[in-house]
Amino acid sequence: MFREIVRKKQALALEECKEILKDEPRGVLSLIGDDGYPYGVPINHYYCEENGHIYFHSGKSGHKIDALRACDKASFCVYDGGYRCEGEWALNIKSVIVFGRIQIVENFDEAMDICRKLCYKFTSDSDYIEKEIRVSGKNTLCFKLIPEHITGKKVNES
Repeated sequence: MFREIVRKKQALALEECKEILKDEPRGVLSLIGDDGYPYGVPINHYYCEENGHIYFHSGKSGHKIDALRACDKASFCVYDGGYRCEGEWALNIKSVIVFGRIQIVENFDEAMDICRKLCYKFTSDSDYIEKEIRVSGKNTLCFKLIPEHITGKKVNES
């Protein structure tokens, strides 16, 4: 059902893909939007090593929420900051694409735990995090991408 990488020599091992998902703070979530147009949105995420799910948070309404409620299929692309070899201009980038299905996290306590884990990717200020959860938690929607297929590759921009 899912395509194989054409340039197999550039393929990343699954464990390396998971490390990128875990370490990188942001990616682009792509959904099927209005009138069948693709809708890609930059978004931060939390990759849970225990179950392999990728978690997101959002407001409770908008284009993204309408799209994920209309169709649960999604792809999520993450890439690292890359590096340059000495004396070269081209950037070497590792990217991961995840295909899967979206599910809304219905349990409020679970959703707030996910929000905490997401916040800790950006700050260790627990007072700030708890204040944000108290103030905005009730207006927050958490959802997860349950992977069906994960691929990754290393690309040189030259």
